[in-house]
Amino acid sequence: MSARTCPVCCSGQVYHFQQVEDRGYWRCRDCLAVFLEVEQLPDLASERAEYDKHQNDPYDPGYRGFLSRLWELLKPRLPDRASGLDYGCGPGPALATMAVEQGFEVALYDPYYAPNAAALTHQYDFITCTEVAEHFHDPASEFEKLDQLLRPGGWLGVMTEFQTEDSRFARWHYRRDPTHVVFYREETLRRIAERYGWQVEFPRKDIALFHKPGSK
Repeated sequence: MSARTCPVCCSGQVYHFQQVEDRGYWRCRDCLAVFLEVEQLPDLASERAEYDKHQNDPYDPGYRGFLSRLWELLKPRLPDRASGLDYGCGPGPALATMAVEQGFEVALYDPYYAPNAAALTHQYDFITCTEVAEHFHDPASEFEKLDQLLRPGGWLGVMTEFQTEDSRFARWHYRRDPTHVVFYREETLRRIAERYGWQVEFPRKDIALFHKPGSK
């Protein structure tokens, strides 16, 4: 994937968006994604070192409250005892823990903290992807994988801070995390939904709920 191809929608209609210190960012004219220059993507060791700094206790009330912003919207849309996947669960899978406590079955997958390849061989009624999509080096491949993992009639919940005013981008706290390499707008996520024939809604700030048509 070159810097001149959008890693989200694979369009070649991209242009240099901003240079912030030593980091170059590009934007796609088609889906409006902003993404880091491909040669500047962090390596695996650098990513892991940054992730290890996070203190994500699955029983911390503040962390649970943050993730419940998505879970409270997703849960009413699910059948009883639905099976789910916490994709990119990190070292403290709080959302999965909450879902299990409420009677759902949830598998875990994270390339660093839960590299359970078997979890990627099943389909699920729902998938949660909270504070993960901004880390994707190859979003097109990741969303293709999520489509394959999602059962017809299933739901995918994505939480990530949406990019808004361009004038704020250089100072934006979300951009300053060295492992955040791709940034989405609502239009970006609508284009992803169109690609897979999903429906999408934005019920709350920085949250997208995708529904894959089909029988439950």
